[in-house]
Amino acid sequence: MSNNQKELNSVFWRWYFLGQAGWNYEKMQGLGYYYSIYPLLESVYGKQENKEELKEASLNQLQFFNTNNTMAPMILGVNTAIESEEGIKAKEAVTSIKTGLMGPLAGIGDTLFFMIPTTIIGSIASYLALKGNPAGLILWVVFGIVRLICMRLFVKAGHREGTKLISEIGNRLKKVTSAANILGITVVGALIPSVVKATFGYQFTQGEVKLNLQDIADQIMPGLAPALIVLLTYWVLGRKKMNSTKVIFMLIAFGIIAYNLKIFA
Repeated sequence: MSNNQKELNSVFWRWYFLGQAGWNYEKMQGLGYYYSIYPLLESVYGKQENKEELKEASLNQLQFFNTNNTMAPMILGVNTAIESEEGIKAKEAVTSIKTGLMGPLAGIGDTLFFMIPTTIIGSIASYLALKGNPAGLILWVVFGIVRLICMRLFVKAGHREGTKLISEIGNRLKKVTSAANILGITVVGALIPSVVKATFGYQFTQGEVKLNLQDIADQIMPGLAPALIVLLTYWVLGRKKMNSTKVIFMLIAFGIIAYNLKIFA
């Protein structure tokens, strides 16, 4: 077995068993992602003269990451190929590709490996189990094995395509980076109104005239309130001595005050 294959196997099994172990509200799966890919980083930058590059690459990998657990190996596979071939030169490309892929793959993975299995396979397995039929347990175990096989195929496919990406585009990697950045920003922007639930609650009343601020905001830009909250959060996170925990408590306090003042509904 080649060194690359051993490293890829190590990356995969680390993700499979402990990818979600370090989940937190600031980085979500970021810590698990970094732990999973660390064997590759150590192999690429492990020499004494590359210690600074190892630190830089580690910090780059220790960023926010969140996608479907089953689909993540595909991103890990692409990442290992690019990191192995290009090293620290591909720092921006690695970040952009992670950001660009994690949103679309989350949607695909949540549908194929969460919603459908839990509603169909889970329901059948639960019914059989309630009837005392051991086939219910076996059915769910079989699904787990199928999911494991799919994850193995995903990490190999990602690594193969990542290697092809490097060999085929060469100096055009910057264009791929820019495209991935645009895709990532688009996905994040589209998620804002569906994840952040906020509407304006203020209503201007003058005699028989009533103007609802939310109706006006919808004419200007649907989802304006969630967008403003996200911009405020982004700005606050950029302040010194500020972290996600402090921001969460600030948003809770802001929400309570804004609701009671009827600024938000």
